[in-house]
Amino acid sequence: MTTMTYQERRGELETYFDRTAVDAWRRLTSDEAVGRIRATVRAGRDRMRERLLSWLPGNLEGRTVLDAGCGTGALAVEAARRGACVTAVDLSPTLIELARDRLPSELGAGRIDFRVGDMFDESLGSFDHVVAMDSLIHYDASDIVRVLSGFGRLAGTSVLFTFAPRTPALALMHAAGRLIPNRHHRAPAIVPVARDALHRRIGEAPALEAWRTGRDARIASGFYTSHAQELIRA
Repeated sequence: MTTMTYQERRGELETYFDRTAVDAWRRLTSDEAVGRIRATVRAGRDRMRERLLSWLPGNLEGRTVLDAGCGTGALAVEAARRGACVTAVDLSPTLIELARDRLPSELGAGRIDFRVGDMFDESLGSFDHVVAMDSLIHYDASDIVRVLSGFGRLAGTSVLFTFAPRTPALALMHAAGRLIPNRHHRAPAIVPVARDALHRRIGEAPALEAWRTGRDARIASGFYTSHAQELIRA
C-alpha cells in the first residue's frame, strides 16, 4: 500500500519528466554536449550505472530483470546485452517512447519489454533481480521502505537501488528548496536519507524479513551524489 505522500510525489515526478524536463533529460542521457554542471551529473550517472551492473551476474542469460524507473533505458540495454529478459518500466510515457526510439536493433540473446506504469506494480510479474537506479531519491525513508517491500515480493535473488545520502550539502539544498515558492517548473526535491537509519528501517520491515543488506557504495561526481545499496534474499 502506498501513502498519500508517495502518490503526491509520484504525480510531481510524472509531470516533471513527462512535460517540464523532457528536452533536458533527453540531452542529459545522450551524447550531446551539455554544460559543466550537467556533465558532472552525466558522469556520475554513468559511474552509478556501471556499479549497479557490476553487482549483477556477468552472464544474465535465462535471468529476468526489472528496471524500475528505467528512464531512457540505458541500464536495461546493458542488462539485455548480457542476455537478460528485461522489463523496463517508467511512469513517464514520453521517456518510454524515447527509450523505444533509442533501442539498439541487436541485443543478442536478451530482450526488453518497455512499459508505462508504477515501478512496483505486482502485476509486472516476478523477477530474478530488481534494479532501481535513482528512482527513489525523491522519497523519504518510510516511502522507500514501502517501495522496497513491494520489490521484495517481486524479486527472487537481489534488489539493487539507490538513495540520496544525507550529507551536509544535500541536507542544506533540501532545506533551502522547501523555502522557495513557485516550484511548479522545478524538479521535485531530492530527499536526503541517513544510511544507518534506512538500514534499520529495512531490518524492521516485516515484508523484508527474508532480505539482508549487502554491498553498498557512494558515487559523487560534482553535482551528482547517490548511494547504491544491495539487498540479498537471505
